[in-house]
Amino acid sequence: MILQRTITNSVSTSGVGLHTGEKVTLVLRPANEDQGIVFTRSDLETPIKIQVSPFIVTETKLCSTIGADKFKISTVEHIMSALSASGIDNIMIDVNGSEVPIMDGSSIAFIHLIKSAIIKEQKKPKKFVVINELIEITDGEKLAKFEPYQGFIIDFMIDFPHPAFNDEDSHVSIDFFKDSYIKDISRARTFGFMHEVEYLRTNGLARGGSLDNAIVLDEY
Repeated sequence: MILQRTITNSVSTSGVGLHTGEKVTLVLRPANEDQGIVFTRSDLETPIKIQVSPFIVTETKLCSTIGADKFKISTVEHIMSALSASGIDNIMIDVNGSEVPIMDGSSIAFIHLIKSAIIKEQKKPKKFVVINELIEITDGEKLAKFEPYQGFIIDFMIDFPHPAFNDEDSHVSIDFFKDSYIKDISRARTFGFMHEVEYLRTNGLARGGSLDNAIVLDEY
């Protein structure tokens, strides 16, 4: 039986929001069994809790945002990736802003933060989602699908009209039972294109972006 996990100690870190450019402090705290992953907007006069669920994703353009119109938290993808890889089922995450800090643009800082809090097993069994039949979604030229499999493999391809993305580098297949998340995935960083920077900032985005937390590509 595989047991649920949380952390032993509260830990915190600070950084800037990639899009807001504001300084943000994030605190991880232990949680009880079956509580799940819960974000709290601690900057609000009445702190609002956001229980993580696929059904509360409000935006996926340039970052992943959860919540509702009045109390969103954006750029949650890197810490959610780190929590999943660390096997964390139950945790409280306090954020004193509308965006999770970007750190260096990857999830490795959150991996180190979670490890420093000391992961511990709880008494109740872990819950799993099992794919029993093919699920496929298309949106224009984009395609995502889940297929039944005795394990967990992610196979994906990206396509950008840029010399840095050739056919060999654009396709990756990762077997989570064989490959190392920390070595092969956690250090993958946010990237963007120089010609998009001015557009993003004109639209109030990427205000906290820099070469310290993103890889920026020019036309070459």
